Amino acid sequence: MEHFIVSARKYRPATFNSVVGQRAITKTLENAIENNHLAQALLFTGPRGVGKTTCARILAKKINDDGTHKEEEDFAFNIFELDAASNNSVDDIRNLIDQVRIPPQIGKYKVYIIDEVHMLSSAAFNAFLKTLEEPPKHAIFILATTEKHKIIPTILSRCQIFDFKRITVNDIKQQLAEVAKAEGIDAEDDALHIIAQKADGAMRDALSIFDRVVSFSGKSLTRQAVTENLNVLDYTYYFEMTQLLLENNIPSALVRFDEILAKGFDGHHFISG
Repeated sequence: MEHFIVSARKYRPATFNSVVGQRAITKTLENAIENNHLAQALLFTGPRGVGKTTCARILAKKINDDGTHKEEEDFAFNIFELDAASNNSVDDIRNLIDQVRIPPQIGKYKVYIIDEVHMLSSAAFNAFLKTLEEPPKHAIFILATTEKHKIIPTILSRCQIFDFKRITVNDIKQQLAEVAKAEGIDAEDDALHIIAQKADGAMRDALSIFDRVVSFSGKSLTRQAVTENLNVLDYTYYFEMTQLLLENNIPSALVRFDEILAKGFDGHHFISG
């Protein structure tokens, strides 16, 4: 059995140009690198699944790329990732600070990506302040969080803040269409639109839903398969119900409403749209 790689990993962007829906941020970062105006402490904030960690990894590779190194592995030792959700103590931050003092063996910079930074303890934040304010010339910190309001103001004031937005339905749909084409899946436009709506602005969620629905429907992704798998009420019911009410055909409207309830949908939710 061949090992399955989820689409969110398989199609993770490797360049700023391939990041979906965050053009203002990626353009700013590209210009900052090109003009040598990149801050040493960056904070990426925004909803889940919109490209914060992906952009941090792309940035980490790009700032050391001077055109002479072909392999990504050349800079593998220059990029450090810390999950603050599970490494949130003072000792974890002190270990990180000890590493920061050591200059890189290859390239100009060492990049420290701290994900879910809002999970750091108060003491850990305070231990981190001085290093964040005056880092060595070779160190760049990229902090990522979904909950900016939980980060203490003294940390925020030391960072250049980038607010990632939710990705639009159209942008998600276009990306899903490209993934479907690459996977050899015949996908209806309406089917992709429903998945994009259900993702709530998160590309990662959209790809996860896409994988799930493809497992259900196979190589042909139809609107009916998506609505059935995601338990979404097909919009045709709304049109039919509206038409019956306009015709004052109450008995048929009640029969249709009963069918909707039989499918497991909440009557109040249906009426409120």
